[in-house]
Amino acid sequence: MPVPAQLPLVVERRDDRVVATLSRPDVRNAIDQRTIDALHELCAELERQPRTLILIGADGVFASGADIAQLRDRGAADARRGINTRAFQRVRNLPMPVIAAIDGYALGGGAELAYAADIRIGTPRLQIGNPETGLGIIAAAGATWRLREIVGEGRAAEMLLTGRILDAATAVDWGLVSSLFEPADLLAAAHALADRIARNDPLATRHTKTALLAPPAAHPEIDLELQAELFESPEKQRRMTAFLEGRSR
Repeated sequence: MPVPAQLPLVVERRDDRVVATLSRPDVRNAIDQRTIDALHELCAELERQPRTLILIGADGVFASGADIAQLRDRGAADARRGINTRAFQRVRNLPMPVIAAIDGYALGGGAELAYAADIRIGTPRLQIGNPETGLGIIAAAGATWRLREIVGEGRAAEMLLTGRILDAATAVDWGLVSSLFEPADLLAAAHALADRIARNDPLATRHTKTALLAPPAAHPEIDLELQAELFESPEKQRRMTAFLEGRSR
């Protein structure tokens, strides 16, 4: 009887969140086609039933990059399909927040998956960056536009043009990750963030993410329309009434 292949993405589901663990430890969680397929399946689920997503890697590595063995054999048609790009776009556009909990390497496609998250936290042994030009390709799955938004044009250019890999302290200093935790505490820290998100109104959280993802030209009109919907919501009335009653005690 054949042994079942190990799942590339191990998913734990709760009522208000999902933890997805990249799990190809023999290749440092390199992102292959099976991983991409699993990400699409998970995104379809979270589009139907929005919950916070925590992304983390197994065995002290987030993801060492795209699977080079598969990448080497891809041609122009594959590039135009945007195999990783489309999956990472879908992660980025999920209705509820995405938290990337990064330990060890987050390189190439692994870094680009982390850039697609709304919140990134890490450990002191984090190493993150995009060495693609050294392999004869570009970082085409989000780094050339998302990294510039995160760290600024000059720093993004330095990282992408030189292939510089940032250590944890520099990643925090540049705003690429917001906080560092010891490896044993990383998942708990991600859950603590998810707990804080869960205490807030889910619709207000979704609308905040929508506004954050909107292009500059869409503001302030998109904010006002989203706020108009929230101003009429029963949850806004309930929460504000509770706040005022609590303050008056």
